[in-house]
Amino acid sequence: MKIAPKIALGLEYDGAAFSGWQTQRHARTVQACLEEALSKVADHPVTTWCAGRTDAGVHATGQVVHFETHAVRSLRSWVLGTNANLPREVAVRWAVEVPQDFNARFSATARAYRYVILNQPTRVALWARRATWELKPLDAARMNTAAQALVGEHDFSSFRAAGCQASHPVRTVHRIAIRREDSKVILDVEANAFLQHMVRNLTGALLEIGRGERPVDWIDALLAARDRTRAGVTAPPDGLYLIRVEYPPHFGIPTSDSSGLAP
Repeated sequence: MKIAPKIALGLEYDGAAFSGWQTQRHARTVQACLEEALSKVADHPVTTWCAGRTDAGVHATGQVVHFETHAVRSLRSWVLGTNANLPREVAVRWAVEVPQDFNARFSATARAYRYVILNQPTRVALWARRATWELKPLDAARMNTAAQALVGEHDFSSFRAAGCQASHPVRTVHRIAIRREDSKVILDVEANAFLQHMVRNLTGALLEIGRGERPVDWIDALLAARDRTRAGVTAPPDGLYLIRVEYPPHFGIPTSDSSGLAP
């Protein structure tokens, strides 16, 4: 029997319009919309797997998915045909045929997220659901100093959602940086993988430090505690973007940094 070709897609979406990535009963999700669109192009049911399952309200500019199909279509047709059948909040950016051992999730070596905070006295309507609004002044340099304690391999239990289904809480953060750009404070973080709500939880803690409510070394104490109840509140999903997923070069996944599309 002929093996079905495997196709990888680069995807971007406005998460505010969806109840997360994963298909759910009685809820609008990115996966369900994508699979419906792909199935129309393939003329058969299509199942997709993604690099990282984003929560409700979380956006993506660099999501990667894969699927298998016996349908013979050009890569251009997979992009244009799928986009023609997707809602306006979702778009396929590229398509490549990949080896059979490729898996969007398990072949990934790193994932990068961006969290955008609008830090000014008044909210801006056009940024609603695209950034988290913080009224109180934030010290971005102080937040960046505190965040460096997260770099390296750690037990991130203090930043793990109660319902997280990961088999263990150890993750390796490759880099994290926080900077101010005019009225925005931007957090960029890259790791081998993330726990459920991990970026939003560590952002919540760093916001308390940025407001001067906690000392800079509070992150060290939270890591040592390995206790979610000791950490801060979970930051809203509005400002969070999955901007990049990295893979070994032999898979041929486009390596251009999509973070430029994020605020």
